[in-house]
This record gives sequence, C-alpha cells and structure tokens, in this order.
Amino acid sequence: MKLYSIDRRIIFIFILLGVIIPLMIPIGFNIEVTKNVQMAYDLVDKTKEGSPVLLAFDYDPSAKPELQPMATAMIKHAIEKKQKVVCVSLWPMGSQLCDQIYNSLSKEMPQLKYGENFINLGYKAGGIVTIQAMGKNFRTVYPTDVNGKKLTEFKMMDEINKLSDFSYISSFSAGTPGLKEWIMVAKDKYNITVTGGTTAVSTPGFLPYINDQLQLHGLIGGLKNAAEYEFLIKRKGTATSGMDAQSIAHLIIMIFIVIGNIAYFTRRNKKEGK
Repeated sequence: MKLYSIDRRIIFIFILLGVIIPLMIPIGFNIEVTKNVQMAYDLVDKTKEGSPVLLAFDYDPSAKPELQPMATAMIKHAIEKKQKVVCVSLWPMGSQLCDQIYNSLSKEMPQLKYGENFINLGYKAGGIVTIQAMGKNFRTVYPTDVNGKKLTEFKMMDEINKLSDFSYISSFSAGTPGLKEWIMVAKDKYNITVTGGTTAVSTPGFLPYINDQLQLHGLIGGLKNAAEYEFLIKRKGTATSGMDAQSIAHLIIMIFIVIGNIAYFTRRNKKEGK
C-alpha cells in the first residue's frame, strides 16, 4: 500500500520546505497577545517623546536567536515613538549584539541617528555593583560611548546623570547579571520602571515579579512572546518567521501522523477481511 510505504525522505523534504519557506517569506499568522507582552508594549508606547530610555544587552550569542528579535522590536518601537535609546551591557558580547541591531535597523529607519536618538555605551564588568554605581552617578561608570567618544559630545546625553533620569529600563537577559539585578537595584531601590525579555526557559522565574508593586512591568518571554511584540508593532521580523516555521513544521508532522494512522488501520482491516 502506497500510504503505508511512503519514503521517509519525502517526509524530510516536506518538513525542510515547511521550515525554509516561512524563514525566507514570513507569513505572520494572527497571534493572541499575552498580558505580559501587552504591558511591555504599552510601557514603551505611552512613554513621552524625547524621553531617555535605557536598554541593557545582558546576553551573548548563544541566546541571540531568542533575545535579539525582541530587542530589535523594542528599539524600533522606541525610535518610532521618538524616544532616546541608550544601550549598555553587563555581558562582554552584549555591546556587539547591540551594534548589529543598529546596523540592521539603520537601513530601514532613516530617522535612526547615532548620537541623536541612539547611543551604545558598551560593556562594563561588575554586575549589580555596576548598576548601583549607575544609580549614584551614571557618568562615572560611562564617561564615554563604546567608541571612546566623551558623553559630553552627545547632546542626547546632556540631562542624564543617574539611573532615575531614564523613563524606563529594559533588560534583555540570558542569566546573571541581568534582569533580576536591574529589578533589585533600579526598581526596588530607585523606583525606576523596569521591563525586559528573557529566554523561554528563564521566564517562569520572573513571573512572580509582575505583581501589585509592579516590580517588573511586563515581560517578553522567549521567541513566541517576541513574535507577539513584532505583531503589535506590525513588523514581521525573525521571531515571526521563526514561529511561522515552527507552526508549519508541527502541522506537517501532524498530517503525516494522521496519514500513517489511516494507512495502518486500513491495512489491518484488509488483513482481517473487514
């Protein structure tokens, strides 16, 4: 029976096409946006024009597939709302990942201008101690940008002297130091609004912080939530294409499971003479 003896290579080809095509041409299935993602989106969306905001790149390339799409989406959103984006990193590779986003977005967003509404200050070691130092005097921790240019040369940094000068802080975190440390210092000590994004496996550990005290103002957890954020800003990015590919691959697998079961029961019934 043909259905019963489908060459496995045919199945592999269908799955391969089901993954590759959506990655190349994002479909953008309708997505139900979760409350936590909506909170993070609303925070950025309702922040006033001209407000300085701090984005922390607290991850390395191993977490890039999950965290880079949400960081890209939030920067794009913030720039569209005419906010001043200041990027820092508590992880050594974070500043380079920030540069990658800037280089990518600058091609599609002519309004994105380095030194005017976007700046990368680079990596600083020290974790929670560094965050505490930023709370007291931001400029002693970051006297220059990632290229060694003094902050006094950037007009967008004129009014920033401490953490409380930022309207909100968003940490894209793959571990320690990261989002937890920003909550402990920026929110709990200085009462600065904190949001952010984490890998899917880390997300459950941060949900208790989204409480009545709003220690965490929303959360983007993993690729699925990143796709939800892209859906909200109407941008089909890598999170959207990744979820499309995953959904179609799962659908193809389910179809072949159904075909396999139909073939099995049909063959069994024939043997039994039914």
